Amino acid sequence: MLVSIINKINSFNEWIFSPFDELIEKLPFADWIIDAICDSVHLLPFLFIVFLIIELLEFYYADRINSLLKKTGKGGVLVGSLAAIIPQCGFSVIASSLYSRRIITRGCLIAVYLATSDETIPILLAKPDKMYLIIPIVAVKLIIGIVAGYLIDIIRPQAVVRDDDFNPSILDEEGCCKHDIEHGHKREIIIHPIVHTANVFGFILIITLILNYCLESVSITNLLQSGKYIQPIIASFVGLIPNCAVSIAVTMMLIKGSITFGAAMSALLSNAGLGLLVLLKNNDFKDTMKIIAFLVVISILTGMILTIIC
Repeated sequence: MLVSIINKINSFNEWIFSPFDELIEKLPFADWIIDAICDSVHLLPFLFIVFLIIELLEFYYADRINSLLKKTGKGGVLVGSLAAIIPQCGFSVIASSLYSRRIITRGCLIAVYLATSDETIPILLAKPDKMYLIIPIVAVKLIIGIVAGYLIDIIRPQAVVRDDDFNPSILDEEGCCKHDIEHGHKREIIIHPIVHTANVFGFILIITLILNYCLESVSITNLLQSGKYIQPIIASFVGLIPNCAVSIAVTMMLIKGSITFGAAMSALLSNAGLGLLVLLKNNDFKDTMKIIAFLVVISILTGMILTIIC
């Protein structure tokens, strides 16, 4: 039923933008440029609606989730993984700050990083014909996050601080778009989704233009296909870049068929958004390097396995 409703909305969206498409097609641009512009513009209404819903969830429920994560003890891995699946700007940032104070375990932090969805789900929701990818992506991230998190806590147990006076809302960290993730105002419920939609649209347009150009080149396409077992390794390191543009690029490449599902998952698993920046700033450097090593190894192994079996 949900798919049917979204398809109807998509048909209406196509009808609304049909005059714009006709105008763009009259311009003296190559087909790959026209396709990139039209495809990107069509995503705008979907992106805004999804980001508005995410903003409402983050504004009204983020504090409850953060407090629950702090109080769950051994259940932190499960709670962290489930919460991280919900697209929101600041959860990996909050988890990094909590870990730097040793209020959550290493396994819980890594579970959050692995499960974080960032921009992937909003982009796929904005593409009704690619929505079928959401379930396998979410399932892999959730399973890997939970299993890896608990294994790390069993193999490398770590004591946590019982700081009952600690309030996550005092953390002074920023999310994407310089968004204040803990001291937001009601006006940001509208302003931030607009800014976020504009930023993501810009990334999508640039990335789609690049991908469309590359796909015009047979040699580049053949190179990507021939190196499918190398892709997960490269993708895992690319995913470490602390920017939402990475998850946008990977998702668009997956949609376009430029990379394998296994390689895409490698990048999406290792991509923890701005969380790694906060960890590098606040945590012991050697410990941070160990966490990054865990992320890379888990991401590569998962990507390799998925590339072989898919």
